[in-house]
Amino acid sequence: MAQCVETVGQDGCAQCLQVAASNIDRCPPNSDGRAVDAGCFMRYSDKPFFPANATADLTPYLRSGKSRGKGAIVGAILGGLAFLFLLGLLALFWTWRSMKLKKPRRGDILGATELQGPTNFNYHDLKAATNNFSEKSKIGEGGFGDVFKGLLKNGKIVAVKRLSVMQTSRAKEDFESEVKLISNVQHRNLVRLLGCSRKGSECLLVYEYMANSSLDKFLYGERRGTLNWKQRFNIIVGMARGLAYLHQEFHVCIIHRDIKSSNVLLDDDFQPKIADFGLARLLPDDHSHLSTRFAGTLGYTAPEYAIHGQLSEKVDTYSFGIVILEIISGRKINDTRIEAETQYLLESAWKLYENEDVIKLVDGSLDHEEYMPEEGGNVVALHYIEKDSRMC
Repeated sequence: MAQCVETVGQDGCAQCLQVAASNIDRCPPNSDGRAVDAGCFMRYSDKPFFPANATADLTPYLRSGKSRGKGAIVGAILGGLAFLFLLGLLALFWTWRSMKLKKPRRGDILGATELQGPTNFNYHDLKAATNNFSEKSKIGEGGFGDVFKGLLKNGKIVAVKRLSVMQTSRAKEDFESEVKLISNVQHRNLVRLLGCSRKGSECLLVYEYMANSSLDKFLYGERRGTLNWKQRFNIIVGMARGLAYLHQEFHVCIIHRDIKSSNVLLDDDFQPKIADFGLARLLPDDHSHLSTRFAGTLGYTAPEYAIHGQLSEKVDTYSFGIVILEIISGRKINDTRIEAETQYLLESAWKLYENEDVIKLVDGSLDHEEYMPEEGGNVVALHYIEKDSRMC
């Protein structure tokens, strides 16, 4: 199987596949081999690429025509396999190693071993707290529903997630999944579920309120350029701690499946909290991965999951790598509004790496006196990645 990124021309595609074919020739006698470059992807295997129970229909996302959006999606999925997996893996490995050398700090893990159900809120109280779920109170959109700012009778400000009308068994299962998971995982870098409420087919989730909203607004939204280098670095470390807790420290591995900038909330001190667990799944200890249908956000999703439905903690690691790129560069991974001559973020990162000029990836709005060039390069971690694109 071979595929070129939409933004690569016919001649460039042929050259890229020629190099990939040369690299993949070194993989035998392995039963599975891959070659990945910035512009193309090639793979062989003695097993079917698309098992009947593990495929995902990407047709709605890959419409015909020479669209920049299509190129962004394909490029994000295929172009950054080796790059982003290693990028996130290095950050997580560093965090896990440091946590093994010392006990978690008091307050990091907030009694997750004492599993308790969430508080049941009165539906009418929440409705009044959000001014009848008015547009003025709306502060965001999450998986399966909108999020509103609410003021409770006791003066406490909360975030109320109003789930879409739940008429299907799948929607009800997603609701139960989020409630059960979030009510039992408590860590300073995970958003805390305060309670829930149900009335008929309508369900509400009540979360702690994050005054600074979501990370994406500070990277490429209305508050772009206001995060300094130290804040960005701390956000990366905080996310790594939260993911390490989900993958390694909770009594069962939890895979988030939808790590992206808009699902990272920031508190008053700009400490990150991973949010929106509606797609989360549990990975039993005796399983290396699960086979499931695709769910998540294209552009942030690991190729092996988007194409084959192979779900493991590596899916979150890949997505984490994407978010790191966005944090360092201040750019959106799947921005379809960029100029025709402008390279997409992954393509640009690869080119800068190949030219040994990674520092140019750093957001130009940052004060260069806040960080050393070597520090920026270390965070991007490109110097750890070999130019050999084989993945045998």
